[in-house]
Parts: sequence; structure tokens; C-alpha cells
Amino acid sequence: MNRKLLWQSFAVFILLQGLAACKITQNYNRPNVSTEGLYRDGGTDTTSMANMPWRNMFSDTTLQNLIQEGLNNNLNLKSAITRIEVAEANLYQSRMNFFPNVTGNGTGVFAKVPNVPSSATGFARRQFQLYANASWEADAWGKLRSAKRSNLALLLQSEATKRAVQTQLIADIANAYYSLLALDAQLAITQRNVDIWVSNVETMKDLKEAAVVTGAAVVQSEASQYAAEVTIPTLKQTIRETENALSVLLARAPGAITRTTLEAQVPMETLNTGVSAQLLGNRPDVQAAEYSYRSAFEITNVARTYFYPSLTLTANGGLSALSLGGLFSTTSIFGNLAAGIAQPIFARGTNKVRLRTAKADQENALLNFQGTLLTAGQEVSNALFAYQTATERAMIRGRQLNSLQKSVDYTKELLKYSSANYTEVLVAQQSLLSAELSSVSDRLQQLQSVVSLYRALGGGWK
Repeated sequence: MNRKLLWQSFAVFILLQGLAACKITQNYNRPNVSTEGLYRDGGTDTTSMANMPWRNMFSDTTLQNLIQEGLNNNLNLKSAITRIEVAEANLYQSRMNFFPNVTGNGTGVFAKVPNVPSSATGFARRQFQLYANASWEADAWGKLRSAKRSNLALLLQSEATKRAVQTQLIADIANAYYSLLALDAQLAITQRNVDIWVSNVETMKDLKEAAVVTGAAVVQSEASQYAAEVTIPTLKQTIRETENALSVLLARAPGAITRTTLEAQVPMETLNTGVSAQLLGNRPDVQAAEYSYRSAFEITNVARTYFYPSLTLTANGGLSALSLGGLFSTTSIFGNLAAGIAQPIFARGTNKVRLRTAKADQENALLNFQGTLLTAGQEVSNALFAYQTATERAMIRGRQLNSLQKSVDYTKELLKYSSANYTEVLVAQQSLLSAELSSVSDRLQQLQSVVSLYRALGGGWK
């Protein structure tokens, strides 16, 4: 009767504590962060280029192959996948905490005892046991549930982090590829201008023979040739270094990169940014920051439960005999079951410090979430405006190039008839070279700003 009453009381107590757990731990709700106007010049159309698969984003098949190689082999991406496996293991462990902990034991005791008869042992000097111990903690206050939810949030965070690594990887490969194409174009322009300067030097020598120009004009034209020619080794070095950097992204040993040309690239003309609220669902790093906050929120729940008693059940049972032969007889069976409650009374402030620390970590995670969201909006704004300014510069640069080419042609013709001096020719030719190189930079920025906008909006992982 007493045993039955004990179990009934314990069951009622467990039920009451389970109901009380709803007040001790709190339910998670997404923090109230503002998503209005996160980036400038945003529209109201929810169509976003972030939802475009990366293969549709990049039409260059050579670039597509490089990106796929990077996704297959990149070491940072593989590292992110291993972190997911760690998070999965931790989540599995938190789920196993709901089940009893069971251990099996076997002992053989040999002891010398006084020759004093006993009703229990007589003169026995040995004992054999095979038994199992089990312990189980009732999740009365929601500690185990909160810990499991925290680990689930960490798993989701690691998966979001892996997606963030992937989007950054795609952007890095594309930007490095476009940089190589731009460097190739600048090298070709420079080499072509060197050839022009070589021809100019010969022309100057002929004009000097005809007494149209002086020797100073010949020397000056030669100096301009060398000034253009000296940039070629630097361009080749930059090309080699960019190829090596791209090889690392592809997890290759440094080597040459197969590529097409800058002229073959067709940048997108319509850039759909969607609405800023979509960053919450599209940006992997924003998702990761929110999951980090959610994990910290659940850890705070766990910290609250340490102020309340822990409820445990322990049991052990097995076989015990004074001789090895009698170990498996029916009379050797033993067992016991116990329920325990442990209420924290004085823990030197440990529980208070734990809760205070958890709340501070939660607040820090919230601030990080808000900061990540603001940074995402900033990146979208910057990339969108960079594309707009690059496009405007490209239009103006085209008109500049047309005028400069005419200027070079006119001054060369005038020089033949002594209507212009050699300085005007040099200035016109150098201005044309500078404008041609700047035109390549404008085209590169136009392409890279599209890539940056795609990544800033959260594209590349769908």
C-alpha cells in the first residue's frame, strides 16, 4: 500500500511539473526586426534574381564548368559539410538524452573475512554478480527539450552556413574568372598599343629625316613606347596570380585556367531585386544568424531550469550468488527501483551566473542577427548602384573613345604637314590607351556588380 501511494504521488508530481514547465521555458518567436527599406531604390515586385539557379545566371559554359568543379572540390565547402555532420551528431545525442542510461556490469569479489558465522553469508569469502544499472531523468521543466531545440537550431545554422559558403564560392569563382578576362583584354590592348608606338617611332624617324620633327620627338616617342611596354610584365604577373588564386578555389594545384573572352560575356540588363523582406528567406548568412539567436534563446531556457529540482529514476537488477555455479538459479535474482528529487539550494551563484551569461549571449546573438540583416541590405544597395554607375560610365566611355580615336587620327595627319607638334600626338595616343584600359575596367565592374548583387540577394544555393 505504501509503495502504491509512493508511485501515485510521484506520478502526480511529474504531471504537475510538466504543466509548470510551460511557464518556466518560453516558446520561440522570430524577433521583431525591421525589414522595410533595407536597401535603397528597392521596388515592390517580389520577383528576385536570387531565386534564379546559378546555371541560368551564368551563360558562359566554361564558367559553368569551373563553378561546378569548385562546388565539387572546394575545401572550404567540404569543411562546412563536416560541420553539418558534427551538428547532426550533437542533435542525435540530445535526442538520446530522453532515454534511460543503461550499463551492464559483472563482478567477482574474493575477500578474507573473520570466521564469524552470519545468517547471510556464513563463512563465505567470495561473491559473483551480473547486473545492470539504469537511470532516467524526467524532463519535468523542459531542460532536455530546450537543449534538443538548441542543437536543432545549431544544425540548421550549420546548413545555412554551408549555403553561405556556396554562394560566396560561386561569386568568388565568377569574379576571378571575369578578372582574368579583363586582364586578358588589357594585355591585348597594351600589346596592340606597343605595336602602334613602334610604328610611331619609325614614322617619327622618317619625319625627322624630312626635317618635319626634331630628334627630341623621336626620343619622346621611344620613351612612350617603353612606358606602354613596361606594363606588360606586370599584367602577365597579375594574370598568373589570378589564375593561381582561382586554382585554389577549385582545389587544384596552381595552373592555367581555360577561359573565353570579355567580349563574349553578356551581362544581365534587368536586375530584379525583389523586396527587402525576402532577404530573411534568401540570404544564408541572415538565416544562420537567426538560427544562432534561436539556439541562444533555447540555451537561456535551459539555464532557467537549473533553478528547479531534477527528478530521476534509478534501477538496478541482476543475479548475485556466493558461488559461480549458483549464479543462474532463481534464488539469485535481485533488483531495486528508486525515485529521487534534487533541489538546488546553494550552488555558489553558479545557476545565477549561468542564466545571466545565457541572457547576455542571447542579446548578443540578436544584435548580430540585426547587424547581419543591415549588412545584407547595404551590400544589395552597393552592388545595385555599382552596376548602374558602371553602365553609365560605359556609355560615356564609348563616346570618349570615339572622340579620342578621331583625335589621334587628326593629329597624325596634321603632324605630316607640320600643323601639329609631336607632343599633341603623344598626348592623344596616351589618352586613347588610358581610355581603352578604363573601358575594360568599366565592363569588368559591370559584370562583377551583377555577381555581387546576385550573391547579396542570396542567390546561388537554390
